[in-house]
Amino acid sequence: MHALFPQMEKAFLPMTAPKTITLVAQPGCLSGLTWEQVCAAVQNHAEPAGPPDWLAPRTACDWPAGEVDEEALSDALAPLQVDCAVHWQGETRRKRVLIADMDSTIVQGETLDELAAEAGIKDRIAAITARAMRGELDFAEALIERVAALEGLDAAALERTLARTRIMPGAAELVATMRRNGATCWLVSGGFTEFTKPVAEWLGFTRQQGNTLKIENGKLTGHVVPPILERNAKLEALQRAVTDAGTVPDNAVAVGDGANDLAMIQAAGMGVAFQAKPAVRKAARFRVNHTDLRTPLYYQGYRAAEIIAEALQ
Repeated sequence: MHALFPQMEKAFLPMTAPKTITLVAQPGCLSGLTWEQVCAAVQNHAEPAGPPDWLAPRTACDWPAGEVDEEALSDALAPLQVDCAVHWQGETRRKRVLIADMDSTIVQGETLDELAAEAGIKDRIAAITARAMRGELDFAEALIERVAALEGLDAAALERTLARTRIMPGAAELVATMRRNGATCWLVSGGFTEFTKPVAEWLGFTRQQGNTLKIENGKLTGHVVPPILERNAKLEALQRAVTDAGTVPDNAVAVGDGANDLAMIQAAGMGVAFQAKPAVRKAARFRVNHTDLRTPLYYQGYRAAEIIAEALQ
């Protein structure tokens, strides 16, 4: 008992309200002193009701519990760089739909900011982007303002920006594993189809949706082809995705980081704030602050042996 649960003297308590705590760290980090500290945090802020079930050795586990002070547990685990989620008895954890934001979620960084770098105005545009993602600005108005600043930029800058775009760690595993297990995967972005289309193809998303830049004579006109896809459009996309899959929002995972993702995150059965802005983290039930996009798989109960990396076209 003590080898498995170091520093845990409290006996397992009856599950007055059965739950499962999922703990996820960077690979191999749930060991040694860190694991002892994790056990102490669970003991202090939850009622363990059995041994942990390891989803990935020393990386991710499900731990049955009774009552859990989720916020206190999350705060205690934050210095250890461990993410956690609490599931309720009777929840269907494995979802049939994935709907994901693109910028700063499926790809690293903001593609519009990187495109602005081609025009030498990245800092100016990035400041507006940051405010919009925090919910301080109307998304559509902020998008129009940023795109207007790119008027006259050579369309070849789009290809150069795409070549610099890097996939977020764990994104390929998330999409490929869910698709292999029968899920529909949608990439829905307030960014641009010039990026969403190739990213969706790289990773094997079932469908993609984004805004479209207006281009004439090989140059950006500074306009977006209407209608602009924003917060409500993402929620509508979630509703279409689950309808097409013959299911309901409770059977969906929605992943995003910005204020325009919040409506779909809150509507989904597993809405995940991924390395998100403070307001989004606060409003989301599921959060990934310290690990990568494999974590939503562990939150669904997938085991390491079930996770695949290759993109499914």
